[in-house]
Amino acid sequence: MNTSRRTFLLGSVAGSGLLAWAPAWAKGTYDEGATDTSIKLGHTNPYSGPASSYSTIGKCISAFWTMVNDKGGINGRKIDFITLDDGYSPPKTVEMVRQLVEQDHVLACFNTLGTPTNTAIHKYMNQKKVPQLYVATGASKWGDPKHFPWTMGFQPDYHTEAIIYAKHILANVKDPKIAVIMQNDDYGKDYWEGFKAGLGKEADKVVKHVTYETTDPTVDSQVIELHGSGANVFFIIAIPKFAAQAIRKAGDLAWKPTTYLNNVSSSVTATLQPAGFDNSEGIITGLYLMDPTDKQWDNNDDMKVWRAFMAKYMPDANTADGNYVYAYAVSSLMEVTLKNCGDTLTRANLMKQAASFHKQKVPLLLPGITVSTSATDFYPIQAIRLARFKNGSWQLFGDVLSHESA
Repeated sequence: MNTSRRTFLLGSVAGSGLLAWAPAWAKGTYDEGATDTSIKLGHTNPYSGPASSYSTIGKCISAFWTMVNDKGGINGRKIDFITLDDGYSPPKTVEMVRQLVEQDHVLACFNTLGTPTNTAIHKYMNQKKVPQLYVATGASKWGDPKHFPWTMGFQPDYHTEAIIYAKHILANVKDPKIAVIMQNDDYGKDYWEGFKAGLGKEADKVVKHVTYETTDPTVDSQVIELHGSGANVFFIIAIPKFAAQAIRKAGDLAWKPTTYLNNVSSSVTATLQPAGFDNSEGIITGLYLMDPTDKQWDNNDDMKVWRAFMAKYMPDANTADGNYVYAYAVSSLMEVTLKNCGDTLTRANLMKQAASFHKQKVPLLLPGITVSTSATDFYPIQAIRLARFKNGSWQLFGDVLSHESA
């Protein structure tokens, strides 16, 4: 199509303050980033830097959209997915996202990864009225439609997850003396605040709390300090690189506390394998997705479809890495959201559809866990199940838990 011959129809999208545009002959209503033939999505991911173990997520999302395009796209439109390396550096994320919005003119940014990195673009995306959708972080701030109507999370929020761990400790560990290691940023603080809220009047059970920076080479000195506190419970709030170091160092010290690990580091290949399976035995985490190392899912239809996808589109990938499951699940939800937009591919309609799910089943979510959203509820998933690492894989126990049921 010759751009010099395009004729555009302009009109406001109800309630959005945005201008919809489309060629005069188009079959749909569009904002920047969408046409009769394509939908452009932006993405940032740490393909390098301290959080590079999450590079598998970006690679799998790219493969997912290749699969979708091979099947004809979404409502006849191919996905143009632009993914950029921000190195888990907030200033770099700002630079990358400005490029995606102002130069590449994406319809939306999808699953940008990291709490500190998404925090850096949070206000910008909402000022620009560009969807920051299904971000790859569980910080509780992503569920604030009143103040940030263009940002929505995906996974269970860190605050609720930490409350559940705290309640479980109080109910199951006799005379707990708790040691906590925390990444010193918004991600770590969100877990920490939830954990203290869960302990309530028992917050003095925390006998030692230390932090680390993502620029630190190791957390060995912090773990030595925690070990010296006499704690019998260890809560690890860390990304995979540092979580693996913490678990391994505890093993080196022959320290055997009851250990809780935040969900974002639950990957067997990214965290527990580098830490050593012997050192990881008995660790507790919260899961909301099927873990590919758990043999109970081997005959599950969703898992069979996922394994077939991996075999075709990512044949060299290590399918024990749960990050691939995560990437497939969140991409599946985005696919449905875009399908539900029909031929009205405006940013306002995209957010409207994202906020209109009721007990939506998403591939690879654990049984009993679904996606529900509304105009006032931007927390798609609000439940987890606890799991214990045993004999090289996660084993679920107990019921589906939410903040309310904790």
